[in-house]
Amino acid sequence: MQLTPRTALLQFAHVCQQELFPMLDEVLDGVSSQLELVASIVSLVPLGKLLNASRAGTGRPAKDRTALATAFIAKAVLGLPTTRDLIDRLKVDRGLRQMCGWRHEAGIPHESKFSRAFAEFAVNQLPQRLHEAMIENTQKDRLIGHIARDSTAITGREQVPEAVIEEKREKRKERKRKPNGSRKRGRPKGAVTLKAKKKKGKASEREKRLERQPHQTLEAMLAELPTQCDIGAKTTKNGQEQYWTGFKLHLDVADGQIPISAILTSASVHDSQVAIPLMTLSGKRVNYLYELMDSAYDANHIHAHSRKLNHVAIIAPHSRRGAKQPSQLPKVFPAKLAPEMTPAQKDRFKERTMVERVYSRLKDEFGANQVRVRGAAKVMAHLMFGVLALAVDQWLRILR
Repeated sequence: MQLTPRTALLQFAHVCQQELFPMLDEVLDGVSSQLELVASIVSLVPLGKLLNASRAGTGRPAKDRTALATAFIAKAVLGLPTTRDLIDRLKVDRGLRQMCGWRHEAGIPHESKFSRAFAEFAVNQLPQRLHEAMIENTQKDRLIGHIARDSTAITGREQVPEAVIEEKREKRKERKRKPNGSRKRGRPKGAVTLKAKKKKGKASEREKRLERQPHQTLEAMLAELPTQCDIGAKTTKNGQEQYWTGFKLHLDVADGQIPISAILTSASVHDSQVAIPLMTLSGKRVNYLYELMDSAYDANHIHAHSRKLNHVAIIAPHSRRGAKQPSQLPKVFPAKLAPEMTPAQKDRFKERTMVERVYSRLKDEFGANQVRVRGAAKVMAHLMFGVLALAVDQWLRILR
């Protein structure tokens, strides 16, 4: 008998509530809701299988890699900022220590061993593979109505190259140059500013990448995306520009606020450059119907690739189109929806806000605001432990 996703979810939740949690409560003298989530994650994902497959056949066997991976999952669930805080918590929390696999305080490894293990997990992309296995086990046979796509700023702790800083400084200087008085100053009429040339060059560069992506493999698309620490900028609702140093996390979120796919890029990468890789990655993992995106993703190549994958893209049009390049959809915003849209389209576009709620939980509860590691691989591993914990938590909340 083949189980449906909902039946499998019910059975898993029943086993956790009726058997696993009471047993842990008896053995560990009480289990908090956070430890229950850690136990659910470890029970759901094939942690031991993936760790055994990644070990080398030579050298001393790493016997405690499963315990260390469980500890890093607990670190994301508990929202601990540093590894030292995790070790201090393991020393005083008997239940957490035994759940990870250390019976006594003396068995907890040194901080350096935690760091070496985390670097190994980052290189082998262990949290990404755990998240992929979780999505395959729970969402593969589910027909998803909406996928909401967006990015968020991730602050890094690295030094940005001087050339990048100089480029940003020149942009700010160009922005401050304004003519004053009645005398006309500056360039003659029809001349193109340096800022306009750079903006046009970057737009052309983005367009060329969008042209290549539909004909590339997923690995080739991801290899082209920059991942080094950089300076990013975004415009707030008040029209002011905010800058940050670090990265961008791009997520595809399904109904129920479950993260399906994640990609990390440099902070300066435009959102539109990651749309086609994300929809390709999500299309391999789950079946879904609608894609909901804001105006940053309004590009003809993104519309065309979405139709090619038999999806319906609902994207807010960008102001750059103007009258000469009408958008393929009427102007849509949650606050003021276009009257030309049907009630069904209006309701569907409102679902896009679920990705914002996921980012809020990821930063407030699962450590995305507390990145202390350096390098794109380690930053992605830190974030993906939180994404994994959030995905399992949201999946279990469906029954509550």
